[in-house]
Amino acid sequence: MAHKASEEIGAGPAEGRRGRVLRRAGLAVSLGITAMLVSGCSIDNVWLRFGWPSGVTPQATRMRELWTWSVLAALAMGVLVWGLTFWTVAFHRKKKDSPEFPRQTGYNVPLELTYTAIPFVIIAVLFYFTVVVQNYVHEKVADPDVTIDVTAFQWNWKFGYREVDFKDGFKYDGVDTASQARAQEQLEGYKELKNDKGHPQPGPVHGKPANDILSYLHYNKIETIGNSQEIPVLVLPTNRVIEFELAAMDVIHAFWVPEFLFKRDVIPNPKENQSDNVFQISKIEKEGAFVGRCAEMCGTFHSMMNFEVRAVSPEKFVKYMEGRQAGMTNAQALESIGESPVATSTQPFNTDRTVKSASEAK
Repeated sequence: MAHKASEEIGAGPAEGRRGRVLRRAGLAVSLGITAMLVSGCSIDNVWLRFGWPSGVTPQATRMRELWTWSVLAALAMGVLVWGLTFWTVAFHRKKKDSPEFPRQTGYNVPLELTYTAIPFVIIAVLFYFTVVVQNYVHEKVADPDVTIDVTAFQWNWKFGYREVDFKDGFKYDGVDTASQARAQEQLEGYKELKNDKGHPQPGPVHGKPANDILSYLHYNKIETIGNSQEIPVLVLPTNRVIEFELAAMDVIHAFWVPEFLFKRDVIPNPKENQSDNVFQISKIEKEGAFVGRCAEMCGTFHSMMNFEVRAVSPEKFVKYMEGRQAGMTNAQALESIGESPVATSTQPFNTDRTVKSASEAK
């Protein structure tokens, strides 16, 4: 009994030292995580992006920062859980030379309430910051500097300049009113049809004809249309508010520029399908060529449905638009401002959409 009592008395200082070591280790880990979190506020590097691109718009920056903070929070929680797990395994296991089990902590109501409440707090914090960033990404201003009509079709893109309004001088109204009127006339003509009893005959798709692929689309005087020989290059100015209005001619597609860090579904009949097909970016922060893709499986040549965003200075953009107004092709206008006339960022994808048999593929 005396021997056992002496062991118990001697165990006290050892336990105290072990507790101090664990507290210091926990403090060191906490300080390390805090330093990493603080550095994440101002440093954009490959380690803190965790696989995401940097992005070239303020919206992309906010989404990347949300991603970085979310991963760091998950890592911090992981370190805590792993630390508690290993601490339990190391210091609360059954001793080989003792028949007694370690002290069991069951039915500890305060502890159980704590580890039940903490996940809810974590979820609430993540939800709050996600909503804040989402609202920022979806913000729109009433007078964007450039408005682009985006039309997706199997398996390419049409980009039209609807309006350009630089507050410092250059303005352009690009709506093709004649084409818009013809599209509406086609629809109105169909609505005037009647059945054999003389009653109006509504169409099968929200009252429109099944083959109506024109009336809800936008048509512009300056358009860039991709084909099997050419990847479309969408030329945009830096440091300007740009609005995109999306619509599909056939099936659902998706407009995705990885450097914008989010994609938008492109849906036929967007109004009838109650989809918000308009989004804005407050500016493109640097010049360059950025690949764009369709991110929705849309058929046989989906993988070849690529485009390129070419961001140039506002001065170059004005010269580009003046060249297009003078009758230049997209490639010629690009060459006139010292840019490559063809896409440079979509390799290794080509534009060949020829269906080949097994023998021809050899």
